Amino acid sequence: ETIEAMGDKTEARRRMQAAGVPIVPGVTDAVADPDEAETVAGEIGYPVLLKAAAGGGGKGMRVVEDSAELARAFEAASREALAAFGDGSIYLERFLDAPRHIEIQVMGDRFGKVLHFGERECSIQRRHQKLIEEAPSPVLTPELRARMGAAAVKAAEAVDYLGAGTVEFLYKDGEFYFLEMNTRLQVEHPVTELVYGVDLVEMQLRVAGGEPLELSQDAIVPSGHAMECRITSEDPHQGFLPSTGRIDYVRLPAGPGVRWDGGIINGFEVGLHYDPLLGKLIVYAPTREAAIRRMARALDEMVIRGLETCVPFHRRVMDEGDFRAGDLSIRYLEDHPDLMEGEEAEAILEAAAVTAALLE
Repeated sequence: ETIEAMGDKTEARRRMQAAGVPIVPGVTDAVADPDEAETVAGEIGYPVLLKAAAGGGGKGMRVVEDSAELARAFEAASREALAAFGDGSIYLERFLDAPRHIEIQVMGDRFGKVLHFGERECSIQRRHQKLIEEAPSPVLTPELRARMGAAAVKAAEAVDYLGAGTVEFLYKDGEFYFLEMNTRLQVEHPVTELVYGVDLVEMQLRVAGGEPLELSQDAIVPSGHAMECRITSEDPHQGFLPSTGRIDYVRLPAGPGVRWDGGIINGFEVGLHYDPLLGKLIVYAPTREAAIRRMARALDEMVIRGLETCVPFHRRVMDEGDFRAGDLSIRYLEDHPDLMEGEEAEAILEAAAVTAALLE
C-alpha cells in the first residue's frame, strides 16, 4: 500500500499536502487532455512541468514555456509515459528554474518510529538521472537540515513507512518542495553511511525482521564529507550515449577513504540490455575540499579499457570552479557544456609528443 501511494505521483502529492509537507505549486490530479492542461497551466503560471503520474527517472517529463508548446508536449509526454509505465496519465507543476535536488534518507520500523539520516546533494544530473552525489549538502545549515529532515519524517509517517526510503526535494532560495519518495534503498546510500557511520543495509534488514530502531534522532549527527561518482558505460563526449563492449582491463583505485561498490572484472561483457551503471566510486574525508582532492586522485587511478566510460567527465568536474565552490543546480551540465568536450585526445597527443622528443 505504501509503494502504491508513493509510486503514483499525484497520490503522493495528495498525501504530502494533507500531511503539511510543502509541495511544488500545481495540481494533484492527472489532467485529461491538452485542453484541460492549458487551463491548469494558465492558473498556476508558465513555465510548467508536465510529469508522468505513474513513474519517474525523467520519463514522460517535459518543460513547457508557453501555451503554443503545450498540446504537442502533452501528447509526447503521455506517449512516453504510456510506453515506460503502462499509464499515460500526466499532471502539471510549476517549473522551478535551476533548483537544487536535495534528498533526505529515512528509516522506519514496525513500531511507528521514523528517523532521518540527513541529506544528500544530488543536483548534478543528465536527463534527470544523477551523476554525482555528496553528503552533506554544501548549502544546508543545521537549522535547514533539521527542517527538511522533519518534513521527510512527516512524509514517511503519512504512509506508515517501513524500512529504508528517500524523500526527494527541490530546493531554491531557502525554500524546499516535495518532489517524490523512493520507496527503496538508493544507489547513493553509501555517502550517507560514511557520513553518519551506519550500515543502512543491515538496518533495513533488522527492521524488516521486526527489530526496533534503537537510535535517537539527536544521536544522528553528520561527521566529515562523502562523495560518490556513478561510473557508467557512457560516452560523455557524445551526449552520454551508451557504450558497449568487452572490458579488457580494470584497475580500481584504493587507499584510505576510498570505497568501490561494483561488480565488473576483466573480460566482463557490457551490453545494451541493462542499466549502464558499472559501479560507484565513493570517497570520504574530513572536509569537502579534502573529499574533492581524494576523489580526483581516485579517478586518476581508475582504468577501465575496452569501452567508453564517464570517468573523464567526473575528473573534470573535480577541477571545475562552480563545483568546488558548491554552486550547483540541476542545470549544472547545461551551464558547463565544456565538461563534455573531448580534450583527452589533445592531452594524449601532447604526452606522446613529449615522450617521442625525449626518446629522440
